[in-house]
Amino acid sequence: MPSPKSSTKPKKPKSPLIFRRVVGGSMSPKLKPGQVVIASPWFRVIKPGEVYIFNHAGREMIKRVERIKDSKAFFVGDNLENSTDSRHFGWIEIDHIRAKVVRPKVHN
Repeated sequence: MPSPKSSTKPKKPKSPLIFRRVVGGSMSPKLKPGQVVIASPWFRVIKPGEVYIFNHAGREMIKRVERIKDSKAFFVGDNLENSTDSRHFGWIEIDHIRAKVVRPKVHN
């Protein structure tokens, strides 16, 4: 009796990139509402001036790191008049950061 054949076809790897649509105008004019950003969860160092996706109060947010202190980051939106950010909810633990926005490149 022949043994059953098993599938040896390799599985497709999951994409290491994260795609998110910008909601709201807190990152305008660099990131516009409805724009899709590409982020990488594979970052080593968190740098002020870079844009990240992080979790706060059960929601994902896209903001720029302004300062880093100990194991926490202070995030702000580029459009300060239209942004709910660390000025309102305080410092965010580094382990709440999910990914670094890599496309489009967003510089200060």
